[in-house]
Amino acid sequence: MNIGFIGLGNMGAPMAANLIAAGHEVVGFDVSSVTVAGMVTARSAAEAVAEADVVITMLPNGAILRAVASEALPFMRKGAVFCDCSTVDVESARFVAELAAAAGMGALDAPVSGGVGGATAGSLTFMVGGEAPAFDTVKPLFDIMGQKAVHCGAAGAGQAAKICNNMILGVTMIATCEAFALADKLGLARDKMFDVVSTSSGYSWTMNAYCPAPGIGPKSPADNDYRPGFAAELMLKDLRLSQQAAEAADADTPMGAMAASLYQRFVEDEEGRGLDFSAMLPRFEKRGRGSA
Repeated sequence: MNIGFIGLGNMGAPMAANLIAAGHEVVGFDVSSVTVAGMVTARSAAEAVAEADVVITMLPNGAILRAVASEALPFMRKGAVFCDCSTVDVESARFVAELAAAAGMGALDAPVSGGVGGATAGSLTFMVGGEAPAFDTVKPLFDIMGQKAVHCGAAGAGQAAKICNNMILGVTMIATCEAFALADKLGLARDKMFDVVSTSSGYSWTMNAYCPAPGIGPKSPADNDYRPGFAAELMLKDLRLSQQAAEAADADTPMGAMAASLYQRFVEDEEGRGLDFSAMLPRFEKRGRGSA
């Protein structure tokens, strides 16, 4: 396929590279003038999408997505598919889908899980909202960039799946870090706690696959001074999106709200910006019951 790719940051660039390696022609554009080996570099978003069968975007937020879609869609070929892989609010995803439909094109919201490592390895999971024909068109590309693509439903369903998943992730990481900090104060060795919890009812991805305690379990960012695999500020972004969606849907999510509040404090007031989201553990280690 001919592919237009807009947004070649830490995630977009390796995703584009995998498509190129698989033999697809990729015309890319990024405001930072990023280049990827084998990619044709466009001078504008309009130029990147002009001949594309599929346009893929990986952008920072919903406002930028709306602006890029509004700029690019008039220059796309009828019947092409606009596939956004950013994590944004559900309403922005639905706005783009409506814009694309009015222009005679398909649209997918397809946020990803797996981080930079997954983007590089081609092992991402795609959570996809949109019409089935558009999903079928882009599925071969999902198979190159990732290990799994789930068609979750109509426009916005991909973003809904992503923010629900990451709300669970944020809440669970906080609980895992709290438990390690409590175990420390009770004199329970971390390796013993891991051996018990990882094979009993406390089992979770944050414990078993991404343990926040250095030297415990499989290698994780905790073993690299908490340099991010998934930065705390990105977790904060996703938790805020979950609470924005909860407010719009009148859903009661007290644990999600508390997680958003804790990550906000960690990122904005406690030097958590630039650290992995699992760096909540050293935060809790330093705090007592009555800490402000």
